[in-house]
Amino acid sequence: MADLAQSLQMQEHLPADFLHTPLKLALPPEASGLVLHCCCAPCAGAVLECLKANNISPVVYFYNPNIHPRREYEIRRDELIEMCALFGFEYAVGDYGVSEWLAAVKGHEDEPERSTRCQLCFDLRMLGTARFAKERGINLFSSTMATSRWKSRQQVDAAGMRAMQMTGVSYWGQDWRKKGMAERRNYLVREIGFYNQRYCGCVFGRLNEEKTRALHSRKNKAADPLPPSGDGHEVK
Repeated sequence: MADLAQSLQMQEHLPADFLHTPLKLALPPEASGLVLHCCCAPCAGAVLECLKANNISPVVYFYNPNIHPRREYEIRRDELIEMCALFGFEYAVGDYGVSEWLAAVKGHEDEPERSTRCQLCFDLRMLGTARFAKERGINLFSSTMATSRWKSRQQVDAAGMRAMQMTGVSYWGQDWRKKGMAERRNYLVREIGFYNQRYCGCVFGRLNEEKTRALHSRKNKAADPLPPSGDGHEVK
């Protein structure tokens, strides 16, 4: 009942123009279906809306062992599940293999966003998605990861192509940012009120975001000095 209540609450926040997607598309003619890897509801919202409006029913796959801490992982997972229930889309949740992910990015922990660490992370998740699609007998997969401005579409596509070569499952490199989709993504995040973070989910991305936030805070304080004493403001 709790899940149903949450889904109904999300439905109440849908904008009046919901399903009025700016992008018209169809699956490649040889596709037997689509497995769509999703990292979170904000990145997936406009893509799932687009697929629904174009009568495409993907199997949504949540495989993101990079997300930390576990509570963050559960929040993103559960919100995406609520969206799938709202759309009537099938979904599956992959293993939360944190140890495997840490091993994959070992030696690159201190690198910034869009670095080799991110590429290795994408490689792991895209390969896992392609293998899942193959197990399900579906010959096409894609991902919503590149909808975020924090991520490199070139890195995501490269990971998808490598996974395709390793499994024989075709990668659909649809650009989910163009033709109004980036604006639609931001609009739905704002209108529906998705849980939205400023980092990808991994512990190293979170540390980088905290460092950046602290640096900006110090700069702002330096640019806005304390008022002189005696003007009614308390000076500490």
